[in-house]
Amino acid sequence: MSSPVSLAQAMWRGFTMKCPHCGEGHLFGRFLKVADHCEVCGEDFTPQRADDFPAYLVIVVVGHIVVPAMLSLEMAYAPPAWLQLAIWIPVTLFSALALLQPTKGAIVGLQWQLGMEGFAASRQRSGGTAVAIRRAG
Repeated sequence: MSSPVSLAQAMWRGFTMKCPHCGEGHLFGRFLKVADHCEVCGEDFTPQRADDFPAYLVIVVVGHIVVPAMLSLEMAYAPPAWLQLAIWIPVTLFSALALLQPTKGAIVGLQWQLGMEGFAASRQRSGGTAVAIRRAG
C-alpha cells in the first residue's frame, strides 16, 4: 500500500499536469479538457469540477503582475500608448495562457486530495486511505 499523498504534493502534481494520485499519468487530454482517467494508475478524474475558478485565479495573478509593471513603466518612462499596448497585450495574453492549464491542474489536485465532489466516493471505492487518515487527524 502506498503512503497518502499530501495536499501540497497533489496540487504540485496537478500543477505539473500529472495525475495527483500517482504523479506519472497525464491529467489533460487536450488543452483544458481533463482526461477521464489516468492511463497509468486508472484514477477516475470525471468527478472534477474546476469550472471557472482556475480562470479567476489566473486573472488575479496576472493582473497583480502586469498592472504594477505597466504603471511602473508609465511612471518611469511615459511611453506612447501604442507602445504600452504592444508590450502589455502580448505579455498578458501569453502569461494567462501559460498559467491556465497548470492552475486548473492544481485545482483538480486540490479537489482530489480533499475528496471534493465525487472524488471521496472514488477514493473509498479504490481503497484510498488518505481520506480516512485526514479525517481522523
